[in-house]
Amino acid sequence: MKFGMSSLAWQSPFCDALGQFEKAKKYGCDIYEIAAEDFATLDADAINAAKEKTGIETPTMCGAFGDTRDVSSVNADYRANGVQYIKDMVDLSVKIGTKVVVGPMYSACGKARPLTPDERKQQWAWAVENLKIAADYAGERGIKLGVETLNRFETDFINTVEQGLELIDRIGYDNVGFLLDTFHMNIEESDICKAIRSAKGKILDLHTCANNRGTPGEDNFNWTAIAEAIKDAGYSDYCIIESFTPDCVEIAKSASVWRPFSESPEYIAEKGIPFLKKVFL
Repeated sequence: MKFGMSSLAWQSPFCDALGQFEKAKKYGCDIYEIAAEDFATLDADAINAAKEKTGIETPTMCGAFGDTRDVSSVNADYRANGVQYIKDMVDLSVKIGTKVVVGPMYSACGKARPLTPDERKQQWAWAVENLKIAADYAGERGIKLGVETLNRFETDFINTVEQGLELIDRIGYDNVGFLLDTFHMNIEESDICKAIRSAKGKILDLHTCANNRGTPGEDNFNWTAIAEAIKDAGYSDYCIIESFTPDCVEIAKSASVWRPFSESPEYIAEKGIPFLKKVFL
């Protein structure tokens, strides 16, 4: 398994590839997950040069799904923009050697409201229709899509692994699977380890936040049990610490990020990466 940080923990929007990758290497990371908040700040050539210089890999890329990137929105323009946004992430992934594009790509982060049965049915229909388009585009380019389940306060749609399995089944593409996140699972799953095992064969990425979105190991999780469940699920690829700073404009409000989660952004990696390596390796 390879370990790393999400750009959302250190820089928003991501722009300084060399500086970020050098920092990641300093704190023992193998990989770095770029959050594609603003394509204007993402230079494929600079990213590739920084990768070559530091040896840091970028196997995963996470989307920032705001209102205008919502593939299940009632606004047709937003739905089309959401599909194009995923396609743009796929295109960038091809250029920088990323293998998996992840995130809550079925809706906008922070969209949580009651729906009638007919409205919910339509939400499902739009999400499946548009994610089929995205999955087809990604598959033709050798890229996989990882659907992230979010807690009930950040989405009214896909909260549990069980719901995610239904979405993946309805999409029906082999290159679509899961991004599992321990923070969200802690809120929504009655048994985190059982939920992880139920996703066997479909896990494409793993986010390992503490239960308060801070430093792994400084929390109330049974990490030994989680690691055993991950092993039983046959997953051994990528382990990312995804935390946030209040500066993450695209995500902070929707994810209710009002304060720092550690004494410094670097502290999360300094303490968290060695802890996760000890647990999972």
